[in-house]
Amino acid sequence: MMAWAALVLAALPVLLALDNLRRYRKPALSTDTPRISVLIPARNEEGNIGAAVGTILASRGVELEIVVMDDGSTDHTPEILAGIADPRLRVAQGGVLPAGWSGKQHACAALARLAQFELLVFVDADVRLAPDALSRMAGFMARNDVALASGFPCQITRTWSEILLLPLIHFLLLGFLPLARMQVSASPAFGAGCGQLMIARATAYAQAGGHAAIRASMHDGLMLPRIFRRAGFMTGLFDATDFATCRMYTNAHDVWEGLTKNATEGMAKKLALPIWTLILGGGAILPLILLIASPGPIAAAALACAIGLRLILALRFQQPIVGALLHPIGVAALLVVQWAALLRLLAGRPATWRGRAYPAQT
Repeated sequence: MMAWAALVLAALPVLLALDNLRRYRKPALSTDTPRISVLIPARNEEGNIGAAVGTILASRGVELEIVVMDDGSTDHTPEILAGIADPRLRVAQGGVLPAGWSGKQHACAALARLAQFELLVFVDADVRLAPDALSRMAGFMARNDVALASGFPCQITRTWSEILLLPLIHFLLLGFLPLARMQVSASPAFGAGCGQLMIARATAYAQAGGHAAIRASMHDGLMLPRIFRRAGFMTGLFDATDFATCRMYTNAHDVWEGLTKNATEGMAKKLALPIWTLILGGGAILPLILLIASPGPIAAAALACAIGLRLILALRFQQPIVGALLHPIGVAALLVVQWAALLRLLAGRPATWRGRAYPAQT
């Protein structure tokens, strides 16, 4: 019975992901020359900001402005920005972070107020955009009745912690979110996105409340689409693998800190996490345990489903094959991260990121 349960839990994400992959597409180029405000929050980004701005300035087929919010940087970020001589770039200063705000949400809200154009692109400083990226994002907005859309860049992974954990983003997105329902229902339950790269219509952004409506959040990728949907606007997803890349973290400490800081706004909730543990553990870890303890065809089929899906996603999204083959270990590591985040919340300890401490969000 356990083997059959494992097979069901492993096979269902495969079926959903195969359907989702037909709907999760790279957008086509815009047919006109859209006007876009590219908004970048930057706090101690001396290793990223020059390359980030440089790739955006190389964009083709759009009229653009770039506004960077220097959010209290103590490194060389301000000097690097000052050395970029291009009239399309403006730099603003973030000032003191008000109580009740997270740094990124405060910076993004201020950036939106400074933007001049109707299309707002929020992009993290560690994202690199291809010259056609902005045109494709604007093309998606023109062809779809959405007020906010988000793309998942190709994740650059080099260390073991990155390889094991970060490709699970696509596994969770495509294996558990029914895009067919998301595309026809405005329910906040289907709101999802990637905070690394988002595009919004300025008028809808203002009506929905923008980042001010999620001011304390550490998880704008999840929470911003939900507040748009609560305001009656549709949101969408597109595949940015071919025109955006991101090295989100560079070592195990940053992976741990980065993933735990926003976990309690997603999976790591008191009621939800035990269920997710059964679903993910039963579909990815249990098949391997059963196969080792008592080899049989059903357990083998369950493990083949789990790893097979990861291999499909690895090939589709340019992820390391070794991470797919180690899928049970990756899922176990993910669950450890989620439980650690929940236990931190229950103990009343704050989340930390870039030198700031934040109360964990429930």
